[in-house]
Amino acid sequence: MAGSRLVHLFLLILFVPSLRAAPNTTAVVSRIAFGSCANQSAPQPVWEAIVGFDPQVFIWLGDNVYGDNKRPFRVFGRERTVGPWRNVPRFYPATEEELRGKYELAKANPGYAKLRERARVIGTWDDHDYGVNDAGKEYSGKVFSQRLLLDFLDEDEDSPRRKQAGVYASYMFGPEGKRVKVIMLDTRYHRDPLLSDGTILGDPQWQWLERELRGPQSEMTIIGSSIQVVSNLSATTRPLFYVESWARFPRERERLFKLIDTSKRNGVLFISGDVHFGEIARFDCGAQYPLYDITSSGLTQSVENSVPAVFQSVMRLLAWLTPTPMRVFSPNCRHKSCSYGQPNFGAIEIDWNAVTPRVKIELRDLQGNSVDGVEFPISELKPSNAHANKKGGHSFEAHCSLETELPWLVRHRLALLFFGTIAVVCLDGLHMLPAVFVIAVVLLVIACCSATKLFTRKCKMA
Repeated sequence: MAGSRLVHLFLLILFVPSLRAAPNTTAVVSRIAFGSCANQSAPQPVWEAIVGFDPQVFIWLGDNVYGDNKRPFRVFGRERTVGPWRNVPRFYPATEEELRGKYELAKANPGYAKLRERARVIGTWDDHDYGVNDAGKEYSGKVFSQRLLLDFLDEDEDSPRRKQAGVYASYMFGPEGKRVKVIMLDTRYHRDPLLSDGTILGDPQWQWLERELRGPQSEMTIIGSSIQVVSNLSATTRPLFYVESWARFPRERERLFKLIDTSKRNGVLFISGDVHFGEIARFDCGAQYPLYDITSSGLTQSVENSVPAVFQSVMRLLAWLTPTPMRVFSPNCRHKSCSYGQPNFGAIEIDWNAVTPRVKIELRDLQGNSVDGVEFPISELKPSNAHANKKGGHSFEAHCSLETELPWLVRHRLALLFFGTIAVVCLDGLHMLPAVFVIAVVLLVIACCSATKLFTRKCKMA
């Protein structure tokens, strides 16, 4: 008998960390953290701030590691990786062994290990941990990539996620009356090529998502997407640069909004990553209540850290100049643009004990301080006939006009500023050559950008 007790005591000591992080689906969940874009080889001080927030659940939104490889930025030479004349792709996949090693490095990070002891960790993937930049269903290594991601997330060996095509999943937390449902989408495994306006989720995942939204109700429903759902940055930054988003597949996004609307699901909000900055957006014409999309990106990778410090103020100015009718502007934002280009994580706090339960959604910096946030009663996220902001009606709110519906001059403000600056520089540097020469330069740049776009499309369709 004494020997049996010793064995039980040894097993208890051995598995204490696992027990602390074991799922408790009946416990009230009031604090959820989330994030994306964590380079396993970079310093990761953000984990201390996340642990300080003390979340009960942490959600990975993709690029959990940077698993693919990248060639140098080269416009000329034997291996040209940039421009319409490039002859090799800049990004290429890692081997299974390389990807496994990168996951092991990420999992061994002391800060992340501390979080895993205290919180339930769930998640999905994006392109760099799926296999290669911007990849979709054509990627040939997705089977072993799925296995390695689920190993990283400590998914049970008999989990349905290990038997299905894709890593989508759902979770229900909390007792009746205080339920939080988390739906994790897979925007990679079945996704058609960019610019095809095909599918993102694929038929099996769409059928699954419909069952999840029409299933047992919850007070809040958090839908995790690795790419942005509401914002359409590409519509206001082209032809300078493009980012992936649901808006690049307009029929799929319309289908998603319609499904949420017809399902009469309460409390739906989106969380997303990918773009290397944080923002809060909302769309008032997709369902019978506002649809929020909280983008947290990245835990290590950020647009401001990708440029020298002297240019960071320029990045903030450009963020402020970018037309963004979907972004939520608030006096609580650290910067006037209400976007945050430094490392960040997302935080959701639910006050279940308030007379009317409330939810507070924030973006937080490396010190755990709020840089942007919104707060509202959960009851605002319920279907209501009083919500009249529909496309067919006349009641348009600030968050009801899509980026593609902005006036042409407003939508192309950044491109006009860029090409105008080039024209001024040319005029000054070439001692006021005839304007026709400047126009020719601008047209040449536009032609190069268009050719790059066409070439990129052909590569992705191949």
